[in-house]
Amino acid sequence: MPAGIWFTLVREHGGRIGLTKLGLATTVSLMSGLNSMLGPLSDARYRRQLRRPPETPPPLFIVGHWRSGTTLLHELAMLDDRFCCPNTYECFAPGHFLLTEDVLTRALSWMIPAKRPMDDVAAGWDRPQEDEFALMNLGAPSCYRRIAFPFSSPDHPEALDLTTLPAAEVERWKRSLRRFLQMLAVRDPRRPVLKSPPHTARLGVLAEMFPESRFLHVVRDPFVVIPSTLRLWRSLHDVQSLQVDRGESLERYVFAAFAEMHAAFERDRAMLAPGRLFEVRYEQLVADPVATLAEAYERLGLGEFDRLRPALERQAAAMRKYRTNSYRHDPRLVAEIATRCRGFLDRYGYAAPAVG
Repeated sequence: MPAGIWFTLVREHGGRIGLTKLGLATTVSLMSGLNSMLGPLSDARYRRQLRRPPETPPPLFIVGHWRSGTTLLHELAMLDDRFCCPNTYECFAPGHFLLTEDVLTRALSWMIPAKRPMDDVAAGWDRPQEDEFALMNLGAPSCYRRIAFPFSSPDHPEALDLTTLPAAEVERWKRSLRRFLQMLAVRDPRRPVLKSPPHTARLGVLAEMFPESRFLHVVRDPFVVIPSTLRLWRSLHDVQSLQVDRGESLERYVFAAFAEMHAAFERDRAMLAPGRLFEVRYEQLVADPVATLAEAYERLGLGEFDRLRPALERQAAAMRKYRTNSYRHDPRLVAEIATRCRGFLDRYGYAAPAVG
């Protein structure tokens, strides 16, 4: 993010940076200065293209709670050469990737690990990434700002359900998303596929912004999702946080975000016309990705599926070798999930695992 956005965030948290995190804070500060210089240069270089960006088909949004399988669904969708998506570099340098991507991804290849810290999924500057990071780095309201300052952030989500924000903040969020999509269109005019768990709580806003967009929602057993999400945030805090977080409020935050996300989703889904939203189960997606995606294509009108089928069949064969993380069920956490996620469990038919 540019220096102005970065130092505003630091001030909002009273400069409370852990001593062991000062090196990371220094690196981020230096990079923010670089972003502040490169952003205007990129805008000047691509002014004409950004003024009249190519028209693209309406976005396909992949939504679902963290650790529900959105990344898997995103990468399967990218086997279709009619689609494009933002990659990791573009989401972390949204202000100037048009100008710098080719050079800096080679120069900074050492900075990104081969695998994500929370699982065995491949990482890299060129891998599909969540546009929420781009929006945050452009200065839009985002619940991901908490990653940098988990200790001094509230234990409830901010800027997850956009209807909780003032109108001016919502408009700023919309401008940021439109701007990012314009830059993506200059780079690649194919249909954009945007994957971001926070968008699960924003169907109403996104449907109004993009009347012909489609939504692909993936759900997964909360007795797996909640423990996995706790692990996700702990791993992000270890690697990317500027504070040493003991995690005392993390469980409250995860449950609060789960509740807010799905309450907003249920509220907004009612306004979508038939054919705009399709839901898949993670368990079904893993068991038979070809049949699952074939049905999604038909229900959402995404185009001829047979064009994708050969690549998807090869990927399905490779997926059989992948092993997901396993969890020892904590009886206390199982009881909390059974109580706090009751509405979701009833709607999708998930049951508590046996513990003991």
